[in-house]
Amino acid sequence: MFNVVGIRFKKAGKIYYFDPDGLHIERDDTVIVETTRGIEHGVAVLPKKLVEEDDVVLPLKKVIRVASQKDRQIIAENNEIEKQAFVLCLEKVKEHNLEMNLVDVEYSFDKSKVVFFFTADGRVDFRELVKDLALVFKTRIELRQIGVRDEAKMLGGIGPCGRMLCCSTFLGDFEPVSIKMAKDQSLSLNPTKISGICGRLMCCLKYENDDYEAIKEIMPDVGKVIRTPLGKGEVIGLNVLERIMKVSLKEQEKIVEYTLDELIEEGLLPTATARK
Repeated sequence: MFNVVGIRFKKAGKIYYFDPDGLHIERDDTVIVETTRGIEHGVAVLPKKLVEEDDVVLPLKKVIRVASQKDRQIIAENNEIEKQAFVLCLEKVKEHNLEMNLVDVEYSFDKSKVVFFFTADGRVDFRELVKDLALVFKTRIELRQIGVRDEAKMLGGIGPCGRMLCCSTFLGDFEPVSIKMAKDQSLSLNPTKISGICGRLMCCLKYENDDYEAIKEIMPDVGKVIRTPLGKGEVIGLNVLERIMKVSLKEQEKIVEYTLDELIEEGLLPTATARK
């Protein structure tokens, strides 16, 4: 077991575990840590806790210190420099006539490296751009191409639902989303209705998908003939979340709604299905 604290380097970024090294660290404290990218600052989002060895990446790096007032001042200065670097890089991109869209700039805490994030339709030869930027900033330069989902996460925005983007507010990692999820939830397959502002399938299609899959294993498919208290009928519609089936009773010439629990209690669904 290892004693760790959870640190985030971006608002909705991935949580990384660090050794608190005996320091008193509370939730929302800004801390200075050593990472593979150099000295960085982050925010403690998980208080001290014990985790299994399989949950950490060894060797576990230590928290250097809780950020002081001087550290906070350096962070504020870096934020201002990043804004200037963004404008200058835009100018350089235009000078070199490169087909790339600059998204964000990020300085390491100790200014040992500056990372420029960009999107592009294909590969970009930015070697001359890197040389120009290195002459201006006199530090290590890294240009990192990111995808459209990462771009949306960095820039933020408002989704089709009217709320701030999930990826920019609380989603630490992107999970795979497939068109099958939209089909299972009986959603319109119109790309404009199931795509986010990034142009990819909406992350929220994943949220209820496990419930849909679990309940659909229990409920009969549309078109299947089942027994009901009023006789046999054909399933013509499903409300998966409310566990309701719409059944057409041809002999009675009417449509009746039944809940899944109602039919299970009546013993009208196969026992193998009911056991699920």
